[in-house]
Amino acid sequence: METTILPNEQKIAFDFPRQDALGGVCTASAWAKVPEPLAAAAREPLVNEIKALLKARNAVLVAHYYVDGALQDLAWQTGGFVADSLEMARFGKNHAAQTLVVAGVRFMGETAKILSPEKTVLMPDLDATCSLDLGCPADDFARFCDAHPDRQVVVYANTSAAVKARADWMVTSSCALAIVHELHQQGQKILFAPDRHLGRYIADQTGADMLLWEGHCVVHDEFKAAELVTLKAKHPKAKILVHPESPASVTELADVVGSTSAMIKAVVDGPGDEFIVATDQGILHRMRQLAPGKKLIEAPTAGNSATCKSCAHCPWMAMNGLVGVKACLSFDRPGPSPFEVQVDPALGLKAKHCIDRMLDFTAHNPDKLARAQHGFVKNIGAA
Repeated sequence: METTILPNEQKIAFDFPRQDALGGVCTASAWAKVPEPLAAAAREPLVNEIKALLKARNAVLVAHYYVDGALQDLAWQTGGFVADSLEMARFGKNHAAQTLVVAGVRFMGETAKILSPEKTVLMPDLDATCSLDLGCPADDFARFCDAHPDRQVVVYANTSAAVKARADWMVTSSCALAIVHELHQQGQKILFAPDRHLGRYIADQTGADMLLWEGHCVVHDEFKAAELVTLKAKHPKAKILVHPESPASVTELADVVGSTSAMIKAVVDGPGDEFIVATDQGILHRMRQLAPGKKLIEAPTAGNSATCKSCAHCPWMAMNGLVGVKACLSFDRPGPSPFEVQVDPALGLKAKHCIDRMLDFTAHNPDKLARAQHGFVKNIGAA
C-alpha cells in the first residue's frame, strides 16, 4: 500500500498475514497515517463548514461505529447514519442524496459505489484500508476458489470489489451465522474468506464444512485470553463482550459474541451494569450515548494501535477526521478527485450479485437472523 505522509502526520507500520492461491501464508506489512489532533477551538467552525458543504452538495455522511466520535455525532446531526457495515450498505443504497460521504475504510466506500453506481461516493482518505482486504489479493483468491469448485464462496464484507466479484455470497458479522447456517442446511460446503477467526467461529456455531482463508484483523487478533482473565478478576461482575473476529481463546471467555450492533444491544438492553468490551474502542462513543449509566471497560490488546499501546483502535479507521471530510467535499480542481471511490462498472455488476443476495436474505428472513441457534451466546441469546 503506497501512502502519502504529510508533514503534520505520523506513520505506523503494521504486519498482517497474506495468503496465496495455494494456501501458503506469509507476513506482509502496510502503513497507516495518524492525522494531527484537531484543536478544540477549531472544531466548531469546521463542523459548521462541513454542514454547509453537505447541504450544498446534496450529500449525506455515513459513518462506522469505529471512527472518531466527532464524525459519528456529525453524521447524526446532519441526517446521516452511524452503523455497522450491513446497515451502512442499506442506508447508502436507499438514501436520496446524490453524494455519499463514507467515513470508514476502503471496502465500505466500494460497497456503497457498487450499490449506487450513479452516485458520487467520497471518502475522507482513500488510503484507509483493512488488513483483511490487504491480505486477500483478488487474483490469488480467484485461483484458490477455482481449486475448490465444489464449495459455495462466502466472503466477509472486509474485502475488495474484485474479491466480491468472485463470491456467491457476501456476509457481515451480523448475518454471517444465519446465512452459513442456511447454506449448511442445504448441504452446501463453504469456502470462507478472509478472516480465519470469524470463519472458525461460524463453523463451530453452525457445524458447516468450511475451508478458511488465513487472514485476520490486526486489531481483534491482538486480544489475548490471559489479559482478559486478569481484567475479569478485577471486575468479576462485568459481562465480557467480544467480536467474533477475535481468537478462539478470547471468544470462549465471552458472555456475548456478536457484531458491533449486537454488542451495543447487549450494553443497552442486556443484564448487568458493567461490561468489558473487546472490539475497536470507537464503539464506546455510541455505547456511552445510549447507555450513560453503564460502566464500560476497554479490553487490552498486546499490540500497538493507531494511538496507543495496549488499546484497540484500527489504524485505518483513525485516518478518518473532520479535516478529511471537509477536504473531500470542497475539492473542486480539474481532473479526478483524489477522494472519490471508483469501481469499474463491469466489476461492480459482478460484485453486486453477492451483496444483493445478502441484502435480500436479511430483508426476507428476520426470524432466521434472530433465532438462538444462529450464534447463541451465554446469558443473552442470539448475537
